[in-house]
Amino acid sequence: LLSAIPYVGTTLVEWIWGGFSVDKATLTRFFAFHFILPFIIAALVLVHLLFLHETGSNNPTGLNSDADKIPFHPYYTIKDFLGVLILLMAFMILALFFPDLLGDPDNYTPANPLNTPPH
Repeated sequence: LLSAIPYVGTTLVEWIWGGFSVDKATLTRFFAFHFILPFIIAALVLVHLLFLHETGSNNPTGLNSDADKIPFHPYYTIKDFLGVLILLMAFMILALFFPDLLGDPDNYTPANPLNTPPH
């Protein structure tokens, strides 16, 4: 899609992806973007929530929104920490006690060098 931008499209594609062909530079940048993007989104969500709780929201009518603000309280922090802890415990139980539960059954087919595996 970037290459469709007039005048600068080719330069953008080469700068972001390393060129039009798929090679090591393209795959490395693709992996880097996909690795770092969720962390950037999570940080922006936290900043958004922080500012929404601290300063409130604004609206075009200019009304004061102080009555709608909910201050951060230790209860919310403890509740969120407990939720994350329960989620991590569930994932750890799944990973440590039942590691094959979400696995692909094709991983357990015996190797046969005479045919190509289905994919």
